[in-house]
Amino acid sequence: MYVYLCAATSDQKQTSTSVKMYRESSSSSESIECSYLTPILRKAVVDHVSDTFVATNVPLFALIDAARRGNTQLVEETAQIFMEHARNLIEVANVACSMSDQVEGIKLVRLAAMQIQHLSPQVVNAARILAARSTSKVALENMDIFRDTWEKYVRLLTEAVDEITTIEDFLAVSENHILEDINLCIQAMVERYPDRVDRTAGAIRGRSGRVIDVVTSEMEKYEPGEYTDSVMESVRILRDQIMPSFAERIKIAIDTLRMKSTYDDGKYELTEQELIDASSSVYHGIRDIRNSVLMNPDLEWPSDDEEGLNDEIYAQSQTSSHGPSSDTQQPDLEMYPGKNDNPSRDMMRRLPKEEREQIELQVEGFKKTKRDFEREVLKWDDRGNDIIVLAKKMCMIMMEMTDFTRGRGPLRTTMDVINAAKMISECGSKLNKLAKDIAAQCVESQSKSDLVAYVDRITLYCHQLDITSKVKADVQNISGELIVSGLDSATSLITAAKNLMNAVVLTVKASYIASTKYRNKSGNKEVKLI
Repeated sequence: MYVYLCAATSDQKQTSTSVKMYRESSSSSESIECSYLTPILRKAVVDHVSDTFVATNVPLFALIDAARRGNTQLVEETAQIFMEHARNLIEVANVACSMSDQVEGIKLVRLAAMQIQHLSPQVVNAARILAARSTSKVALENMDIFRDTWEKYVRLLTEAVDEITTIEDFLAVSENHILEDINLCIQAMVERYPDRVDRTAGAIRGRSGRVIDVVTSEMEKYEPGEYTDSVMESVRILRDQIMPSFAERIKIAIDTLRMKSTYDDGKYELTEQELIDASSSVYHGIRDIRNSVLMNPDLEWPSDDEEGLNDEIYAQSQTSSHGPSSDTQQPDLEMYPGKNDNPSRDMMRRLPKEEREQIELQVEGFKKTKRDFEREVLKWDDRGNDIIVLAKKMCMIMMEMTDFTRGRGPLRTTMDVINAAKMISECGSKLNKLAKDIAAQCVESQSKSDLVAYVDRITLYCHQLDITSKVKADVQNISGELIVSGLDSATSLITAAKNLMNAVVLTVKASYIASTKYRNKSGNKEVKLI
């Protein structure tokens, strides 16, 4: 039997937690029971893995750089850092083994950790030799051999640890850490510290790179299909579009901060806002990857024991598109007698397996509509384009409502869903007005007629979504049994959201055609797309 102790340490991150395992009595089996691990302990272990296995080669590069300079004193200093880093890798790897029941995976982790333990002193000795003979070609080649060997075994250890760590926990913790780093980066920008901006941006890039690598490796285990295509599309967007844009914005921000004598406040405020937008895109990219991974129908739905971990992530990230969750306010005891812990979302989690499978089928249809929406909407820059801004906001809220039907996401109660529906109705009204303004400037044509018809659909489906959320809440309240209308509520909500998203896609298309292909009534070449 194993006893797990969790205690705070003064590590690089004050919030990190040290998890140690003590053997209480001998066990005949090498497999480790982990079914009783609490969500807090799981989070602490994954937290360690997420922190330690980022930028694993930095201490090694610092050691080699000092050795090439021939600075023996600096070599000794960096050698201590390198050895401490190696011990951390081994310790965290062993802790990860303590939360896994994969016997073969644990053996691979411990084998790789043993290799690193034996190799670390040899790497340090190679650096000392190079420092003493910095001009020696043989010493340099020897250092390169040990460097390549070290990187090989660290890569093997990283992959082995990833194999025994559940990807859902890893993504949840990584999302939370990236949000913390983004806040620190923006704070450094506001306080005008370029070095801190550079350092925190490096942490964001490192964690994002880890997420990309882990998810890509995870998808290689599956047969190619719609699920893997969806996940890899989210990965591609983060890797090829969001991260290069983020790196460019960071470079501009750092250059602006370092040219203190030349920049003006107006340019600085613009750069600051661009950095905030780029950072927000990174966070949403990570969240999209996590949501795509969680769409796997083979994954088990969140258990009650896991609720604390997921709620903490969402509560800290404040990811709801329409504001804080209503359960941060005083709960409505009349509406939910005898319940005070997210009753509505808990109901969705407790649905029978057959009903959950039907919900998954509805979600798959919604995801197809969402991909059509993204292909149509994401091709345009949303800066200065109110129609695209509103369309994206409506899509985000509808995704949150769909997550609710699966027992996930920032919406926790029926009142949250009602408030989200109200927000969609408000956005739909604004989109209605903007699209009608475009139609009013167009000459009579088929495109104008189509645009007006699509706008009317948005009004209809917004009203339908609003009514659906309220009616289902009334049924739950009147019946007194929260599980009575669970499936009906979920499928109706998803269907209404899918219909609305289709209408938004058609409206965006028609608005683009009407604003670029026809002269307006005054004879100008193009109608202005607001």
